[in-house]
Amino acid sequence: MLCLAVKYTFVPGAEEQAAAYFRKLIPASRQEPGCRMYVVHRGKDDPSQFFIYEQYDDEAALDAHRASSHFQQYGKNGIQTIAASREPALYVPLAE
Repeated sequence: MLCLAVKYTFVPGAEEQAAAYFRKLIPASRQEPGCRMYVVHRGKDDPSQFFIYEQYDDEAALDAHRASSHFQQYGKNGIQTIAASREPALYVPLAE
């Protein structure tokens, strides 16, 4: 299993557009073979902060997610174009 955690910060005024992109990306990502979990969180105290927690069966499933048309449309050419900052990190479990 592979976990991807991504923290985004959006400039004031872009938060709702980001949320709209995420709302389209979430259901499509969850339907992908090999996607175990795809959860987007929004900052309680700072609505410009978003945190995505993703789990995939393996590197191939993550690669397939990144190559998907919905990720290209809503992630790469949507969310990432309006983000002020993006901090991704990959993790593996200590034991399964």
